[in-house]
Amino acid sequence: MRDCKRLVKEFDRELKDGEARNSPQVNKQLNDEKQSMIKELNSYVALRKTYLNTLGNKKVELFDTGAGVSGEPTAEENVQMASTMSNQELVDAGMKRMDETDQAIERSKQVVHQTLEVGTQTASNLKGQTDQMGRVVNDLDTIQFSLKKASQLVKEIGRQVATDKCIMAFLFLIVCGVIAIIIVKIVNPNNKDIRDIPGLAPPAQSRKLLYFRE
Repeated sequence: MRDCKRLVKEFDRELKDGEARNSPQVNKQLNDEKQSMIKELNSYVALRKTYLNTLGNKKVELFDTGAGVSGEPTAEENVQMASTMSNQELVDAGMKRMDETDQAIERSKQVVHQTLEVGTQTASNLKGQTDQMGRVVNDLDTIQFSLKKASQLVKEIGRQVATDKCIMAFLFLIVCGVIAIIIVKIVNPNNKDIRDIPGLAPPAQSRKLLYFRE
């Protein structure tokens, strides 16, 4: 009985310690289980007290009956025999009930122990799930940060590509213009409307200086 109460107290203490870590549904389930075990234990205690009181009263009645029938030897022997048999039967019945009560208490202790194990395992599983959720959140934050950096990098590359395309288009137009001028100059070298391209103009004719002699 004392061990059973101690187990219930330990279960209650473990329940209070893990209340912050457990979900409300788990806490409610464990509290209901604890209340059920306490009620069952109280019923066994009350039943044990009732049987003990009944056994004591029967013994007193048997002793009183044996003391009050001492007048007649034959009747006294019969009464003593009947009283002894009833007492033995009562003792046997009481012992049987006590054994059943003890077995019920042992079952309650096993239930309390199993409930403690279930509570501990549940708390451990919840802690593991909480840690796993924390790691998942951290991974999601890392992925989100990586996506932001990748998006910024893609935008930067897009701007650079657009700038490079503009430069390439401008250079292409310049090259096309130069090629067009070269072609025109080759086809019509006497065309004065088009200025000579530096580096491509024909060499200037050497000037001759005239000296007047006196």
